[in-house]
Amino acid sequence: MSTEQGSDLITTLIAGLDPARAVDAVFVNAPLRDYARRPRVNDFTLPVLGMAYLATYATARGFNVGVLDAEAYGLAVRDTVALVNQVAPRWVGFNLLAPTYEISAHIAHALAPGINVMLGGHQAKAMPLEILTDPRMRGCAALVLGEAETRVAELLADDNARERLPGVMWLDARTQRPRIGVADASAAAFLAPDVNALPFVDRTFLADDPHFAGGRWEANLVGARGCPYNCSFCGAAVSANPDITIRTRHPDNILAEMTHLRSEGVAAFRFVDDLFLGARRVIEQMMTAFTSEHIGDWAQWDATGRINVLHRATDTTLDTLADNGLREVALGIESGSPRMLDLIDKRIRPDMTRTVVRRLAERGINVKGYFILGLPTETATEIDTTVALVRELWDTTEPLPGRFRASVFEYRPYPGTPDWQRLIATGRYTPVQLLDYQPIDLTSDGLDESMRGRDEFNFSVNLPLADAPLDYIRDQLVALTRDQHARTTVPA
Repeated sequence: MSTEQGSDLITTLIAGLDPARAVDAVFVNAPLRDYARRPRVNDFTLPVLGMAYLATYATARGFNVGVLDAEAYGLAVRDTVALVNQVAPRWVGFNLLAPTYEISAHIAHALAPGINVMLGGHQAKAMPLEILTDPRMRGCAALVLGEAETRVAELLADDNARERLPGVMWLDARTQRPRIGVADASAAAFLAPDVNALPFVDRTFLADDPHFAGGRWEANLVGARGCPYNCSFCGAAVSANPDITIRTRHPDNILAEMTHLRSEGVAAFRFVDDLFLGARRVIEQMMTAFTSEHIGDWAQWDATGRINVLHRATDTTLDTLADNGLREVALGIESGSPRMLDLIDKRIRPDMTRTVVRRLAERGINVKGYFILGLPTETATEIDTTVALVRELWDTTEPLPGRFRASVFEYRPYPGTPDWQRLIATGRYTPVQLLDYQPIDLTSDGLDESMRGRDEFNFSVNLPLADAPLDYIRDQLVALTRDQHARTTVPA
């Protein structure tokens, strides 16, 4: 390969990087699988907005950084390692998640000597000591707990800045004991940066955003940080994130970003945070601003929502959402069993779900419902109740302007969550067992078209966490996914 060809490959795969300059950092989104073993079969993966925020902020400070989304490109582990070593950055950053931790550790272990490693993400926050003492993470010079934009920029400016940065950990080279930066009066500014002062995400750093879907260019946005709820299975649960201060972007700040993206041809948006339609105050503020700026005249948008909040919304509020271009609401329904809903602390009831879905669909607003099968202690009868609810919601919206679609997942435990603590407390499972994530091929080697879009989510720890058998759980998951695909696909 010529030098020019190598440079082209680098700029294609490592988004935003200037290969002509010394490289300060590459942020790596590790692949969910080693794609040397089986090629990636899904066609789209969600953009890594968190890494793009880090890269955007660092670039604004004058650093040369890039984002390598190895999952989006379906890269093999060996190719990911080779590419990073070829670029030879001062720092390599990883966002550690339970399903990708082992692959991230493998990549980190194979990096060339002298490359500093920084670690962040939910796994880093939940298990910092275990990660720092993992021999494969010997290159870790900074484990950053929580939101990292400002602290990453300080580390890039001064490799030794960790001593004075709150929430930054490392392993002392002499004592082999964990250390943490000293928190002082500046801690709040580092741990909870002003979300209205951060620069808008530079989409150059994203492999799949904006992307073309449904006849429009669509971009993903974050309207708030933090979640006030404590769903027992969720990494965003408030009890798992005591360091997070909940902050919502000002409507003017969000509208300015939407207007900027409109100038680049974007006419659809997806708000991926937990609060955009999850708090009455936020809904009221945003819809007042959207109405004033006539957003519904040119844009469509999707958002996550909370069933309990939307259940209390007035007809006028729901009409306003529809008038302002709301296209689809994603709801964490999770289960049709009242017992399971209580156990996971969802604060909803199936009748609330039925009402909310119907009211939204009557106004032409589509609903995407997320469901989890195989929750701890869940019985086959309770799974049947969830399956029946999915089918009922399909039938309910069939004659209405809006449609309901279901996205179903097999339960998997995340460290730091309330569920994790309960599972460990039973004495039946060890952390090693609960972290043994394995990819499950439900796609028939990629030949099952109905499964292609969800291949990246098929992971399991293969433990009998539910009372229902694993085979039964997966059979129901596959059946619902195939039925949903058949309902969604337009015949040729």
